Amino acid sequence: MIRLPIYTENPAFSVEAQTIAQRFNLPLLTELPVTQSDVSPQFILQLSEQGLGVHDLSKQIGRVAVDFASAQSEYRRLHGGGKSQTLARAIGLKHQAQLSVLDLTAGLGRDAFVLASLGCRVLMVERSPILAALLENALQRAQQVEAVALIAERLQLSHAQAADYLTHATVQPDVIYLDPMYPHRQKAALVKKEMRVLRAVVGDDEDAGELLPLAMNLARLRVVVKRPKTAPTLNSQSPTLSLASENTRFDIYVTKKTL
Repeated sequence: MIRLPIYTENPAFSVEAQTIAQRFNLPLLTELPVTQSDVSPQFILQLSEQGLGVHDLSKQIGRVAVDFASAQSEYRRLHGGGKSQTLARAIGLKHQAQLSVLDLTAGLGRDAFVLASLGCRVLMVERSPILAALLENALQRAQQVEAVALIAERLQLSHAQAADYLTHATVQPDVIYLDPMYPHRQKAALVKKEMRVLRAVVGDDEDAGELLPLAMNLARLRVVVKRPKTAPTLNSQSPTLSLASENTRFDIYVTKKTL
């Protein structure tokens, strides 16, 4: 598991940087490493007035962060299609006003935020300490922004391995959501620089196939797997139904389990 060092050049954030380092077991830098602009990307987590972000010391790739109050998040929230968008229909919001969703591969939290903005209570599970740190910092900042504070309250985060979480879960969510990252996948929700950074510091979700049967055993209503539109189904297992958008397909496995 890759653990990037965390650094801040602003003394006002030194205590917060130390807290993040301790919480996610990350190295803490007191000085910024010196690199040349022509070296390969070398990443650190940097804490500043903008919040926590992944910073490329080689300056080949720009800063990558999670910001639930960004203009991009606001645009998708206001103009993304509401409950008629494919993600919402796949989750099952057409039939129920509110659902509890377990997002096992939270990533940058974009789909989780959309679902929370539509009324779902979402628990994000993220194994990477880097992404978990970014998500937690973003949630803390979002809670201070009036426009998204109520949405942020419907989001929770667990830094854990998805398989371990499923094995020891005591609460049965309505829906379990899987959006694994695979080798050579073109993920439309991410711009190019973000994909490059995620692959460099997180890697691919090679255990995604192991999660599907565990998820189907736990989910009360359905498991939803997000896939590239032309990709094979996970584990070659036929879904109950599928919904497709321009570049993405949602494979839906209906479970309808109750405790």
